[in-house]
Amino acid sequence: MSADPPDPSPARSAPMPDPAQHPVTGGLFRSPVPPGTGWPGDPATADTPVATSAAEVVLLARQADGIRELDARVSVCRACPRLVQWRESVAVSGRRAAFADQPYWGRPGPSFGDPDAEVLVVGLAPAANGTNRTGRMFTGDRSGDWLYAALHRAGYASQPTSVSSGDGLTLTGLRIVATVRCAPPANKPTTEEKATCAPWLDRDLELAEPRLRSMLALGAIGWDAALGAARRRGWAVPVPKPRFGHGAEALLVTGAGRRVRLVGSYHVSQQNTFTGKLTEAMLDEVIARL
Repeated sequence: MSADPPDPSPARSAPMPDPAQHPVTGGLFRSPVPPGTGWPGDPATADTPVATSAAEVVLLARQADGIRELDARVSVCRACPRLVQWRESVAVSGRRAAFADQPYWGRPGPSFGDPDAEVLVVGLAPAANGTNRTGRMFTGDRSGDWLYAALHRAGYASQPTSVSSGDGLTLTGLRIVATVRCAPPANKPTTEEKATCAPWLDRDLELAEPRLRSMLALGAIGWDAALGAARRRGWAVPVPKPRFGHGAEALLVTGAGRRVRLVGSYHVSQQNTFTGKLTEAMLDEVIARL
């Protein structure tokens, strides 16, 4: 659920014989990982219904009975042909050289964290060699290194690192979701792909609504997605539209009158963390306001 800068010349390898060994559990998996085959944290089974169109995303999201079922349906979605082709081609023949001997998740990234969370983190999209490899939001890349270290400092994460699914990491009181659930080419989903994926986020908000107190939007796209989902849910959103900025805040009010604080942060991408546009202190400060 991260957005590392695109690798201008990613290492390419020949298709790896399947199955391959999971780096933590040692289990053997094909790439992309078939649902229900034992990948740690996989919420889906072979019987999980699969959305193959925008209309089916709307239907299956609306019918998901709880976070676990929603995550399962997200994790097998095939509604955006360009994204399906890209994520699976990376999983089969586009691995980075450092991970060439590992199986790749190669599916959409389900949410990660506490199903009863009072705080949501809204990111952009999975990274091709991060979530698309590990199956967990913001895991296996440098964006995740920054985010989970900060969440650990704030008391939300059980450990400061997130290396791979099955490494023991848990989140308490917080759950991470994404605007788009599949790794997009060059980290740039199209407007149509964002719209197709939006019902998954809408249902995330609906299920979290009774206890939700705040959301952290990572980047302008996460900010806009959170505001859009709130409007579609019928929440009161300030007019004119609140502008994104690091440390920006907007007060949203649910249909039941519950107040939800939306806080903006620069994304934890390498473009921001390597250049000093986002520092650890800046990230800690916005997380403390959640």
